[in-house]
Amino acid sequence: MPTFTVPAFAARRLVAVSGVALLALAATACGPDTSSGYGGNSSSSAAAPAATASAPAAGGSSGVRIVAANSPALGPIVTDSAGRTLYRFDKDTAKPSASTCTDACAAKWPPLTAQDPVKVTGVDSTLVGSVTRPDGTKQVTLNGWPLYRFAGDTAAGQTSGQGVGGTWFASTPEGKKAAGMPGQASTPAPAQTPSAAQTPSAAPSQGGYSGGY
Repeated sequence: MPTFTVPAFAARRLVAVSGVALLALAATACGPDTSSGYGGNSSSSAAAPAATASAPAAGGSSGVRIVAANSPALGPIVTDSAGRTLYRFDKDTAKPSASTCTDACAAKWPPLTAQDPVKVTGVDSTLVGSVTRPDGTKQVTLNGWPLYRFAGDTAAGQTSGQGVGGTWFASTPEGKKAAGMPGQASTPAPAQTPSAAQTPSAAPSQGGYSGGY
């Protein structure tokens, strides 16, 4: 059987062609990662949602706000950001600030508390402070007077806590006692408001509370 011998120069050329083919194959395999960027984009796109998801957490707390408002029944008063009237208690003190409404009283007159700085709208921020309550929470004060909401107010604009017990009054933007008779809503209700004003005992009886609160 005849035996064929490949000349030396042909063997060298075959090796060179094989090497070029291998290099081309390697370049093709690595090409998408470097030229198209798909490989890099896939890893960066996976990281992007994590960065986006963490963004809202950075500024998350809305905090407490005191808003100057005008009540048709009481005139200038302050409310919280939801429009709930804020009150002050004559048995508290402003200098120094001290809250005497605790336990059952605090259940009927929830203190306005805040851990973060209080925001204001239409109120002098220099008048806003805080006092530490007996339970350790920080209660917001206005011109030294601790502020409260009233459990009897079930909607924004109501001022049914005005005059209760002769010691509770809506606070003005200056921290003083609001004048006027109590009203149920920010929109005047002629059929109801006069009847509440006719009887001196109407204000304390609205909340049904005795004992000064």
